[in-house]
Amino acid sequence: MGVTDPAGPVMDRDEVDRALARLGAEHEAIETSLLALQDHAGRRLLEGAELTGTTRERWTTAEASISLLWAYFDAYSDALRGAREIRARRRWSSREDLVELTELLRGESVTVAGSATATANAPTLLSAAGRLSERFSLAALVDRMNELYAASLDMVVTADAVWSALPARIDLLAAELQRTRKLAHSVGVRPGEHPAGDDLERITRILTRLREDVVSDPLNFWVPAQGSSAPGGGRPDTTVYDREARALEDVRREIDAVLTVRQDAEARLIKLRDVLSRADRTLAEARTARGEVLAKIAATEVPVVSGPPTALQEQLATAAEYRRQAQWHRLSPLLESLEQKADDELLRARESLTAVTAPLAVRAELRGRLDAYKAKVARHGLAEDPFLIERYDAARRMLWSAPCDLRVAEQAVLRYQRAAAEALGAPRVPQQGGPEDRRGEQV
Repeated sequence: MGVTDPAGPVMDRDEVDRALARLGAEHEAIETSLLALQDHAGRRLLEGAELTGTTRERWTTAEASISLLWAYFDAYSDALRGAREIRARRRWSSREDLVELTELLRGESVTVAGSATATANAPTLLSAAGRLSERFSLAALVDRMNELYAASLDMVVTADAVWSALPARIDLLAAELQRTRKLAHSVGVRPGEHPAGDDLERITRILTRLREDVVSDPLNFWVPAQGSSAPGGGRPDTTVYDREARALEDVRREIDAVLTVRQDAEARLIKLRDVLSRADRTLAEARTARGEVLAKIAATEVPVVSGPPTALQEQLATAAEYRRQAQWHRLSPLLESLEQKADDELLRARESLTAVTAPLAVRAELRGRLDAYKAKVARHGLAEDPFLIERYDAARRMLWSAPCDLRVAEQAVLRYQRAAAEALGAPRVPQQGGPEDRRGEQV
């Protein structure tokens, strides 16, 4: 919409003609804008909707503003038509005509009948509420129409933007929600029985309420653009929609996990049985080894080996029952827990076997060290040395007797090492660690 020039002295004929041309162009632009607003899809939706909240309040104001716009436009049209008639009286307007035209075109020559109801609902006209009529210059009238038009158009465009964006997206998400509910039901994910089922119910309630609120109060879901004065500047507020869309995606992933369980449950159960069986065999081996250690090794603390946990076997039996009954939503978390516990149990069994057989490993290391030095002595032609033979036999009797005192046996092996080192002319064997030959090589 345009803006007319401010008032001035008496206009000449050229100024009048230019003003009439400008006013005619403004009249055409204003009429085009008003007709576009009248035909706007958002306005028609607002007229037929059951509105609430902020939208209802603003639409009441906008309706009054639109009614006033047409009243102002009619008054503007009448004033323009009157000015054209005066100008058309004579080809060369008289002084009296020019004075009259100047007053009409620049003065407060337009009278608009007031409407108490309309002006009370239009915020820009509160000061005029209750008046029987108002007087305007054409320029002031255009300014007033521009103001009312901008406010009305902003309200209509904003509501239409929200209605164009959110309900359709909510409907698509609701359709996806229904598909997810059917899939969840097929694998036993139901409200009250699985958290994902409860989440689906909650999302359904929120989406239903959200759609109702968006349809009845679209302006409550609009975020204005900062610093923008253009009608409809901003974007729809999708915070609630986005949050529920993410929640539905989480539920879909949970159901996908349950579907995966349905597909590979048997293989996972077989693997679980195998892991627990290996853990049981390892524990049995550890118990057997503990008996051997107690019989063959003296003065050694041997840890007690616990039996297999019956709780895991009971949970494994429960998991198998869930599979037979197709209770996939219950089987899924149980399998994940059992797999972790089974791996932990196998690791515990292996650690127990390692701890129990540690004394046997020490004895084997001492036996290997003793035989290694005997071989080294033989390579240097000292195999028949009586002193070395005596030390070797003493250490061997201790290591190959049962029960074996590892501390005493280790001292015997160290004595043989030192004797062999002295016989070979090597540096003295230290109290701890293996022997070294003259080249510093570890045996």
